[in-house]
Amino acid sequence: MGKQLYDFGMVGLGVMGRNFLLNVADNGFSIIGLDTNAEQAKALEEEAAGKVAKGTTKVKEFVASLKKPRRIMLLVPAGRVVDIVIEDLLKHVEKGDLIIDGGNSFFEDTDRRLAYLKEKKVEFLGVGVSGGAKGARFGPSIMPGGSKKAYNKVKKILEAVSAKVNGEPCVAYMGKGSAGNYVKMVHNGIEYAMMQLLAESYDILKNIGGLSNEELHKAYTKYNRGKLKSFLVEITAAIFAQPDDLGKGRLIDKILDKAKQKGTGKWTSQNAMDFGIPVPTIDAAVTMRGISSLKAERVAASKVLAVKGSKTKITKAKLVKAVGDALHFAFVTAYAQGLALLTDASKEKNYGLDMEATARIWRGGCIIRASLLEDIRQAYSENEHLPNLMIDPTFAASMKRTHKATRSIIKMGIDAGVPTLAFSASLAYFDAYRDGRLPLNLVQAQRDYFGSHTYERTDKKGKFHTEWS
Repeated sequence: MGKQLYDFGMVGLGVMGRNFLLNVADNGFSIIGLDTNAEQAKALEEEAAGKVAKGTTKVKEFVASLKKPRRIMLLVPAGRVVDIVIEDLLKHVEKGDLIIDGGNSFFEDTDRRLAYLKEKKVEFLGVGVSGGAKGARFGPSIMPGGSKKAYNKVKKILEAVSAKVNGEPCVAYMGKGSAGNYVKMVHNGIEYAMMQLLAESYDILKNIGGLSNEELHKAYTKYNRGKLKSFLVEITAAIFAQPDDLGKGRLIDKILDKAKQKGTGKWTSQNAMDFGIPVPTIDAAVTMRGISSLKAERVAASKVLAVKGSKTKITKAKLVKAVGDALHFAFVTAYAQGLALLTDASKEKNYGLDMEATARIWRGGCIIRASLLEDIRQAYSENEHLPNLMIDPTFAASMKRTHKATRSIIKMGIDAGVPTLAFSASLAYFDAYRDGRLPLNLVQAQRDYFGSHTYERTDKKGKFHTEWS
């Protein structure tokens, strides 16, 4: 017998890499994994018992054991580690082989790597993977970007391992260059926004409505059975039911209120500002994580800046209904902002993104999967040039139905001193977007007054400057 050659290789056999590779094996492909840690390589072989699989710590053996053209995926920490691994692989791979970066790499790094590997005659894909460790094992949402030729080399495998919705794989070719990593970045920005909105809804229900953890569990369970059905609402309901295995009561009450971040939400906000596309709900979510990190300052300020608020008298049932409607309203604005950014970025960077396909592959496997995404997919299917999700007839009707509930819970938060930055940003975005005459004429007048920056008029074409007195 000749030497065993494998269909697919993975560099990085931590939880995500190993789970993804086992998923590949489950779908009938032979696999080989590479890791500097011998225990990780051994764990792969043990967990893949009965399948055609191998773990190794040797780069040369790893590359030599793959069928040509080689298909090698990296699931290692984003940043310099990716470049180090690529350099190690370049000593052994050949023209036409494919390297896939499946980590949360910054899209500009992907563009740089694409150009570099093109010189080496090696194919490269920047692939966003969402769904966490469980998704990697049983079906993630996958967002590949690069050349169509490179994608076709691995299309069959990615379609096999991805999540499925109505039999459709939650993977599609996103577009040229760094399109895959850009789409994943914006996905994470939307994720930040939805998580912050859920946190604010919890704050309102608990501190204004007085709901217990059990009542919160029941409220979010109810939300998840209706129009808010989504992965994030589902896990939120489960969190409130989780007992503390190290003490009494529910675990949620023992968790420190300092939210960490890996940077993808911040990247979304920064890049949106570079393109001039407003994403205020995402911005608010990033800001609140920053404020949460100031724990010691906040504890001190709670004494110095103590003010007396007033709680609105409302039944728990009515509050739960109002908060549910507000969440629906704000979730739509979060998706709308992210998708508007993707639409603009696609034009600016010539990605060629298909917004219907993006919504379609987000319906399963990923963190922001939700029943709303089927309606979003349908909206872009009917109008591929839709500039903003909020003006789609279906979503416009839902926004008009739920804006009053959003205003009411924000008012309750203001009166009680409960912060609602993400909800408020969502409502302001809606109100500003539908306002045909914003007060920014004053800003233009001010800019011309102190800086001679000129302005445009409503009644005449051209640019004008006034010597203001």
